[in-house]
Amino acid sequence: MAWRFKASKYKNAAPIVPKPEACIRDICVGSYQTFGNNIAASAAFMAFNWEHTGSSVAVLALDDCGRKGKTMPLLHGHTDTVTDLEFSPFHDGLLATASQDCLVKIWHIPEKGLEQSLTEPECVFSHKQRRVETVGFHPTADGLLHSTAMGCVTLFDITMQKEIFTNNEHPEVIQSVSWKQDGTTLATSCKDKNVRIIDPRAGDAPIQMVAESHQSIKDSRVVWLGNQTRILTTGFDAARLRQVIIRDLRNFTVPEKTLELDCSTGILMPLFDPDTNMLFLAGKGDTTINYLEVSDKDPYLTEGLRHTGEQTKGACLVPKRALKVMEGEVNRVLQLTSNMVIPIMYQVPRKTYRDFHSDLYPETVGYKTELSASEWFNGVNLPVPKMSLDPAKRELGDTPIIPRLGPKPFSSNSGDVSFDKVFAVPVAPGSQENIHHISTMGATVDNGGDGFVQPAPAAPVASTAATTQNKPDLIVEIEIKKPNAGNANESNIQKTLSTSERRKSSADADESPDKIFEQTHSESSENSTEGDDKPDAELRRFSAARSSIAERRRLYESRSKSQVEEKSQSPVPLRRELSKIEPLKPQQQASLATPTVDVKRISAPEGKLLEERRRNITTVDGSSVAAIKKSATEAAITTTHKRTSTVFGKVSKFRHLKGTTGHKSTHIENLRNLSRQIPGECNGFHANHERVAVPLSGPGGKIAIFELSRPGRLPDGVIPSLVNGSNIMDFQWDPFDSARLAVACDDGIVKLWRIPEDGLNEPTNTPERELIAHLDKIYFIRFHPLAEDVLLTASYDMTVKLWDLRTLEEKVLLTGHTDQIFDLAWSPCGRFAATVCKDGKLRVYNPRKSETPIREGNGPIGTRGARITWALEGQYIVCTGFDKVSERQISVYNAQKLNAALNTASLDVSPSILIPYYDEDSSTLFVTGKGDSTIYCYEITDEEPYICPLSHHRCTSLHQGLSFLTKNHCDVASVEFSKAYRLTNTTIEPLSFTVPRIKSELFQDDLFPPTRITWKPTLSADEWFACNDRKPTKISLQPDGMDALSSIQQVAPAKKTEHAGNGSSNAMTRAEFEKNKQKEIQKSVSDRLEYNTKLEQDDMEGVDENEWQED
Repeated sequence: MAWRFKASKYKNAAPIVPKPEACIRDICVGSYQTFGNNIAASAAFMAFNWEHTGSSVAVLALDDCGRKGKTMPLLHGHTDTVTDLEFSPFHDGLLATASQDCLVKIWHIPEKGLEQSLTEPECVFSHKQRRVETVGFHPTADGLLHSTAMGCVTLFDITMQKEIFTNNEHPEVIQSVSWKQDGTTLATSCKDKNVRIIDPRAGDAPIQMVAESHQSIKDSRVVWLGNQTRILTTGFDAARLRQVIIRDLRNFTVPEKTLELDCSTGILMPLFDPDTNMLFLAGKGDTTINYLEVSDKDPYLTEGLRHTGEQTKGACLVPKRALKVMEGEVNRVLQLTSNMVIPIMYQVPRKTYRDFHSDLYPETVGYKTELSASEWFNGVNLPVPKMSLDPAKRELGDTPIIPRLGPKPFSSNSGDVSFDKVFAVPVAPGSQENIHHISTMGATVDNGGDGFVQPAPAAPVASTAATTQNKPDLIVEIEIKKPNAGNANESNIQKTLSTSERRKSSADADESPDKIFEQTHSESSENSTEGDDKPDAELRRFSAARSSIAERRRLYESRSKSQVEEKSQSPVPLRRELSKIEPLKPQQQASLATPTVDVKRISAPEGKLLEERRRNITTVDGSSVAAIKKSATEAAITTTHKRTSTVFGKVSKFRHLKGTTGHKSTHIENLRNLSRQIPGECNGFHANHERVAVPLSGPGGKIAIFELSRPGRLPDGVIPSLVNGSNIMDFQWDPFDSARLAVACDDGIVKLWRIPEDGLNEPTNTPERELIAHLDKIYFIRFHPLAEDVLLTASYDMTVKLWDLRTLEEKVLLTGHTDQIFDLAWSPCGRFAATVCKDGKLRVYNPRKSETPIREGNGPIGTRGARITWALEGQYIVCTGFDKVSERQISVYNAQKLNAALNTASLDVSPSILIPYYDEDSSTLFVTGKGDSTIYCYEITDEEPYICPLSHHRCTSLHQGLSFLTKNHCDVASVEFSKAYRLTNTTIEPLSFTVPRIKSELFQDDLFPPTRITWKPTLSADEWFACNDRKPTKISLQPDGMDALSSIQQVAPAKKTEHAGNGSSNAMTRAEFEKNKQKEIQKSVSDRLEYNTKLEQDDMEGVDENEWQED
């Protein structure tokens, strides 16, 4: 039979898409303009770009599934978009990332995955101010990394942490790189429409071959077809049709096969499996994934079953040793979409899968190599030994083979240290080979808790911890004595205990007579936040040992503006790891280093350690146990500060804020002729507690003034307005005078209007005063938040001026802007001003000290517009704007360091600019845009993630503007913490933001701290220009005759204190506490309800005794 009529074993391989429950859902992925695949996978993990900027990377277990939140741990290592990422073929936890910030970083993923975010890589390589495009590992040499930046190809030796090869002969950007399977040469595709074959060890002429490729400068990819002498490229032709070209190195300039596909714009990502010759083509933005078989004879490419589903953002293949071979899975494609990771299983149909089908699974490249980077560069070629996928021939059966989960932290500059020695990991954890290795090496020491052992003599716990104290995450090492150890080898093996194993060992310890730690509570009760007051004197208030989870939580809540009222919903485990371990004293080390010690590595939460210390339990050797407890407690006290939202979940008391529109009787209706020509720098609507200002359409620059004291339907006819005579650029009410309105016009003049007490009854064109501020148009105007009669103007001439409105005199001129000024915001203290500009820069000015900015940093990339405001008493700056794909975003910056945003939250794609309003008392940020129907609410915090979403308010109609009132106009009796007026196309509606509370009859002093008086001037213009600063006074919002919530909650702490004095033996258990609490609730309900203990039959007339006698 001719070969072309022979049926392929993989011809009918069918894509099987799992149910949504088996996928990773609710992730945040943007659209990235990179040459990478945006996702990578090893046999243990997957990694993909996170959020719209893509500067962070999410790392999850390969078999993970379910919903993921924005609080999940990430790799925060780059300041710009991650362009490419790849796992090592020999270490499943070794990840390389390349970024537009010109850096390549190597990461080590722990055995259990990311339990907290990582910011410190193992090593960093720089490309010297050139954006890194691609990164990857060598297929045969361990520790050899390649990366490209512009037209440069570079090889790095990771073990030595140095560059060993570089080539700059590509005239344009290198778009793709692929190694031959034997690791001898590599192929590149370039923007100059050529494909090249490079031998890095060829000396002065590394480029061996050059041929013209796809005739379009759009992104092209190249992949080497295994160990064959052929390469495959994808790209576009001159007519922008997508192409697939196969070339043979023996006739390199002439394509062996050219396949025209379609005219779609999606970049084709080729994924090739050399074992089965299966080729998958996934286009960025496409909803289909094509499957083709590659052969060495005509027709070369045979199309298989096509998968159609979600829109693709990225794709990658899973290593063969992680496949489910007993289910007929021959390949698995991980498809990255905008909110999911979908594992697509390609299965070959068979009658039964009870047996291993060896015809489907030829031997594949293994995971062990003896070749180092230096040996390969010196000319040594050594193929990677192949392995069988047959479960019967594997030590762990049909379990996916996961050989290594990455290296230990390394930094070696000596030439005698090989890459394999640096990593020093077992070949396969749990295998017979691994156990034999440990038994032959004797005692071992575990370094850092990442699942790897390294040959070393037995050492005290403190010295072990000291070797890794520079690591960001450490776990306490505790030595537990066990008399009469049965097996010396087993007693010397360090073991990482899981949570279930720790619980089991604790239960066994309780039953043993020589137990050390006595447990009376479960782990959940140890981490409980109830019953925080402890009997130990060292844990009392103002004590240095107040470091338990409950104590630190209460300490956080006492100083934070937002507190927790709900249980933790964070997907991050409730686990606090120690960041510093103090070494033990020499005598303590001597007492610990005994030959009968069985060293176990126990992850001990801080709360558990303090609980154990409080129990003061002694053992046979009390000194060693006391030393352990002392070291653990001291280490717990010196832990670094963790963000509360990770450990305790969301901690905002405003999480469930509620927006309510006022009754229709409070609306101003029948609005008409609203202006749609207001510039983007103007908010378009301003209100104070007495009146609102609304721009009207038509010539003359009209602004209508409506009295809030006269709601209802406006009469038909001419609306009384302020006629400015020129187009309106911006307008704003004086914060200290509700009757004065400042209007900026396009002729550079600012007009000051005085509104009569009874309102505006007829049109007028005579302002109170006029200020000739600039010779060009004015962008916006801003009143000073504390000083009276101080006005700021920003103009098209890119200058900012400060004026004294009493004398109409220019006081300060600020320069330094190079493009259009989008917005300016005064700091709460009134000393600084922050601006955001079209040139993508944020600037902070001290106007009375310098006319140039004192700080400068990068702001939003988009040029449509932006807004800026201050937060957290001026320590942070919040900026809203657009990214490069026109997606709206909110960024938080440290006011002292503007080089990069601390965090950025993306919303949606919309042309309207997000206008922010920040409530400093609740730390709540309200943002919305013209034409939106949703008011987005966030809490700004001083720790990660810095911006936390609250309950958003969705309106029934679109709004054209939103203006908030000062705090003294909030109805605190109704728990209203913010009040605003909303402008729609035809109405002006009041909007109230409240927090649901049970005891609303009390003043919620935890929601309403003393507020700054911003509706009265703190100082005059002369005082402010003379640099005489004064803090505004604060007042309480508590109404007269209304009790505060805290005043009735002081009884419970007193009872706790009295109870705590009786000692730990009389401490109330959680069950007793819940029982007493239930009784109090029943008693409280009974007191409020009317009930009668009298029975109905008590009122009935009975029968005589003689009637009961029987006849």
